[in-house]
Amino acid sequence: MRRITAGLSKLKGWFLVKTQFSDKKILITGGTGSFGNAVLGRMLKDGVGEIRIFSRDEKKQDDMRRIHNDQRLKFYIGDIRDLASVTNATRGVDYIFHAAALKQVPSCEFHPMEAVKTNVLGTENLLEASIQNGVKRIVCLSTDKAVYPINAMGISKAMMEKVMVAKSRTADDSKTIICGTRYGNVMASRGSVIPLFISQILKGNPITITDPSMTRFMMTLEDAVDLVMHAFINGKNGDIFVQKAPAATMECLAQALLEIMEKSNHEIKVIGTRHGEKLFETLLSREEMATAQEIENYFRVPPDLRDLNYGKFVDEGDKKISHSEDYNSHNTKRLDVKEMKSLLLKLDIVQALARGEKPSIEGL
Repeated sequence: MRRITAGLSKLKGWFLVKTQFSDKKILITGGTGSFGNAVLGRMLKDGVGEIRIFSRDEKKQDDMRRIHNDQRLKFYIGDIRDLASVTNATRGVDYIFHAAALKQVPSCEFHPMEAVKTNVLGTENLLEASIQNGVKRIVCLSTDKAVYPINAMGISKAMMEKVMVAKSRTADDSKTIICGTRYGNVMASRGSVIPLFISQILKGNPITITDPSMTRFMMTLEDAVDLVMHAFINGKNGDIFVQKAPAATMECLAQALLEIMEKSNHEIKVIGTRHGEKLFETLLSREEMATAQEIENYFRVPPDLRDLNYGKFVDEGDKKISHSEDYNSHNTKRLDVKEMKSLLLKLDIVQALARGEKPSIEGL
């Protein structure tokens, strides 16, 4: 019954999205990435007036232009760090999906100020330009690494969320809504572990696992898009939305892939946890769980709306926090190998492997 209700809710949500997108101008920052490519097909079917793709990569923009060949697609070369180019791209826009970010943990560790410039200052630029240009609704995409951050990427995304909430406090609700989403690693996205494992298997190299008991949330790109659309429809200023998601150990994930590819005897090499990695990921902190609202398959975390009277922060506590537990990949639903295989087979690249096809290594 719950599954039927969730399905009806999703259909209702997509009807609302389709209605709201009709003849509107939409901007996707970092639009040539995984999210932009996934959501683009949906939007073009929904009668959107114009979609602006904002990014620095002219080659990927040209590839996207050739693939879709749609006059409603407009491409803006620019850098989220540059207020002038962002202001130009947001002029006349109705809605924005902010996906531009530095996302790789190692590169952000070596170059933390680059992460700050893109993830923090870039978001400040975008939101300031959006408010000035009267953009009606902005959804900012964040990550589970922003919760209890231990690496530069997570810290910069946590600060991005703080910038988002701070800006939402001063936004006029009748003119601009700024909200966000937070999700874990998207399965088979660029730079993620699934393409790495597949590549290692196809090349005959050992699968390298940092820790077999390490857990990660498992979310398809389709799920990630659904979450962003849920936030778009339901978000109020300062809200952060999280989708309930299952998790699996790295050992379970590797075993599921090996069974699908009929390579059960393939070598697995444990290399140890790398710098900046966690044993498990957290989508909601204990403090956030104390105020989170459950809405079907989602959590809504309302913003802290206390004003600048500092006494409210130090003189009054919240008893709920002491008895709350965070929401992480260790205490969510845990997938077994059979369930993991079923989820993997939703991915195009894994379906191809199951048919005995060999995808290009360069594309992984």
